[in-house]
Amino acid sequence: MKKQVMFLFLFIGTLGYSQNWKSNFQEAKAQSLSEDKNILLVFSGSDWCAPCIKLENIIWKSGEFKKEADQNWVIYKADFPKKKANQLAPELMEINKKLAEKYNKSGNFPLVLLLDKAGNVLGITGFKNLSPADYIKLIHSFEK
Repeated sequence: MKKQVMFLFLFIGTLGYSQNWKSNFQEAKAQSLSEDKNILLVFSGSDWCAPCIKLENIIWKSGEFKKEADQNWVIYKADFPKKKANQLAPELMEINKKLAEKYNKSGNFPLVLLLDKAGNVLGITGFKNLSPADYIKLIHSFEK
């Protein structure tokens, strides 16, 4: 019984920190159109890229970013893990590869793009040693 209660608390706790990262780029585009929001596209190497991991822990997991993203953007992470244990489904790997061919030809990680509803690039950045509030301001600066 104790284990079940502990598991329940852990599960509920992780829900509070979860993000609304889309797992399908086509769904992200459709949501962007239906909700009249821009798309925040993040290229990440979640298990090998130190700046990507820092960006994840400092910015993407912050309450400030979560709240801002829910209100203003549709968020999609094109992840490129290297460890076998973290590999994505082949279909998702293919989608992310195609996104990289279009938006990240030079293979920069992390790469953060703000796209309009049509998929046009409004702004590009990467890892910046900023607070979540300042990083959010940076992303909003691309909308002007």
